[in-house]
Amino acid sequence: MDETGFSTVPTKAVRVLSLKGSKRVGNMTSQERGALVTMALAVNAARGSISPFYVFPTKKMQSVFLEQATIGAFAVANGSGWMQRFEFLKFMKHFIDFSHASKENPVLLLLDNHAFHLSIEILDMAIENGVTMLSFPHHCSHCLQPLDVSVYGPTKKFFASQHNS
Repeated sequence: MDETGFSTVPTKAVRVLSLKGSKRVGNMTSQERGALVTMALAVNAARGSISPFYVFPTKKMQSVFLEQATIGAFAVANGSGWMQRFEFLKFMKHFIDFSHASKENPVLLLLDNHAFHLSIEILDMAIENGVTMLSFPHHCSHCLQPLDVSVYGPTKKFFASQHNS
C-alpha cells in the first residue's frame, strides 16, 4: 500500500518533439499551483488491486468528484488533501472490505512508516480483521516501495500527457 499526490494543475513537462537541430523548443506550462489530491492504492503480487481511495482538498465531499472514477472507488475530503490518521482509518475499512480480510483469510499489508499508520484504533482494527501490518524501515520506502516505480510513475506521466493534450 502506498499513497501519492496528484496536482490538479500538472506543471511537469512531458516529452516535447521538435525538428533535429532546433535551437528553441517551446512548451507551455501553467504557473498556477493547483491543489493536491491524494490517491492510495493497494496491490498484490498476483496483479490484483483494490479500488482507489482518494483524499480531496476541500471541506465537503461532493459526489461529482467520483463521477467517472473506477467502480468501487472511495473518497473523503479534508482541508489539505493529505492523508492523515482519520483518512487512513477510512482507508483501512476500505482495504478490509475489498481484500476480504478476516481471521480465516489473513492478509499482509506492507506500508511505509508514517506515524498516522500506527494509531491504536487502526492497529486494533487490523488485528480484529486478520490484517498483519508490516512497515518499511525509516528512509527506505523509496527503495522498497514497488508502487512508486511500477504504478505511480507511469500513471503520473499519463496524467500529465492527458492534461497537456
